[in-house]
Amino acid sequence: MENVSLDFTVAIPTYNGESRLPKVLEHLRGQTEVENIKWEVIVIDNNSNDKTAEVIREYQKSWNHDFPLKYFLEKNQGITYARVRAICEAKGKLIGFIDDDIHPASHWVKEAFIFGKEHPQAGAWGGQIHGNFEVEPPENFTRIKSFFAIRERGSEPHLYDPVNLSLPPGAALVFRQEAWQKSIPKQLIFKGRLGKLKLAGDDFELLLHLHKSGWEIWYNPAMHTYHQIPQWRLERNYLVTLARGCGLCVCQLRFINTNNWLKPIIFIKIFLGGLRRMLRHIIKYKVKFKNDVIENFEFEFYLSSTISPFYTLISCITEYLINILKFNYE
Repeated sequence: MENVSLDFTVAIPTYNGESRLPKVLEHLRGQTEVENIKWEVIVIDNNSNDKTAEVIREYQKSWNHDFPLKYFLEKNQGITYARVRAICEAKGKLIGFIDDDIHPASHWVKEAFIFGKEHPQAGAWGGQIHGNFEVEPPENFTRIKSFFAIRERGSEPHLYDPVNLSLPPGAALVFRQEAWQKSIPKQLIFKGRLGKLKLAGDDFELLLHLHKSGWEIWYNPAMHTYHQIPQWRLERNYLVTLARGCGLCVCQLRFINTNNWLKPIIFIKIFLGGLRRMLRHIIKYKVKFKNDVIENFEFEFYLSSTISPFYTLISCITEYLINILKFNYE
């Protein structure tokens, strides 16, 4: 932490963000009441194959602000690698991660910074994330809005509940540099939504490690951001993929803060609990749920959660065998 010399860093992990980054940077340019805050903006290009690098270089040429704009290329694919790189490069005591489709309100940096000063035991905190939809979302969308990183939990600050996986999303999330350095292991399970499965859990994994180390995780309603949600994210194919990716990671997340002797119990509990929710859903909606995108999303999530213990078991066995092969090869 010897490189920490600023109050705050805004870190933007991005992949092929040439069309989205300019709007994010304009919102950061418009931050108010930050005169007494020493801060910076860093963009972590997660191996993009578009003109992301050129876009940032053009902005840097005309970036006449007290807070610098920096660019770093991270070739290892996955948002986890981008976040870790951001932590390495950031000079702020507090690091606010913003996805490239998140538009922060004009006071976001100020409110994030003040909250960190007033809550020294907070290891991470998120604010209100509102949805800005390209098209009208389907009926009953509010039932699944949390899967789209939307958080509107009222006007009072409060602690999240990590034990029950009630946590803020990584789309607009502030970490205390000290908490990260002391709590987050070098090897992480989830790398980001890669491959066909698009496995989620990368943000919750970080927060669960903070909780395990005794840090608090907060909701700060004074921090407002707006999640830009295009039409294709509301289509059936994407929704099914999203539901499955969020469900399959449930068991591995619950294992993070579980003692080894309790893991078989959690394994069975997740399976039976998921099975019960899935059967209840089928009884309630019968076969009609297949025709409703929201009800189908919920079913796919319940199904994936139910089989997540077996996915975890297969993943552990596979990793064990790979390690044996590596050892023998070496």
